[in-house]
Amino acid sequence: MKTIKVVAAVIRDGDKIFATQRGYGDLKGGWEFPGGKIEEGETPQEALKREIMEELDTEIEVGELIDTIEYDYPEFHLSMGCYWCSVVSGNLVLKEHEAARWLTKGKLRSMEWLPADIRLIDTIQRKL
Repeated sequence: MKTIKVVAAVIRDGDKIFATQRGYGDLKGGWEFPGGKIEEGETPQEALKREIMEELDTEIEVGELIDTIEYDYPEFHLSMGCYWCSVVSGNLVLKEHEAARWLTKGKLRSMEWLPADIRLIDTIQRKL
């Protein structure tokens, strides 16, 4: 099975976390932490900064690794490095997503998360 390595930004503002609703592909409509594929020659942090600038027109600071989620989708294995992030500049403009929300710790479970992303919720709730 093919492995796809991606990074995800858990963008934090105080006690709130930024979530996005996927706007394309087979998983369209599911909620996720924004991010994307790591290109050859990039560090995970560089990939995350690039992806958030491309998808949300926002510069972020990438902090500590929260966890690496390993998940088997039917067509591929996903290895997703998830990092605490904060906004440096920009307004989180939705260029590829259907919707976005700032969620408090108590509201994190209220979204229909993609299967890989839901595995991160318990860890985020413990660390908030």
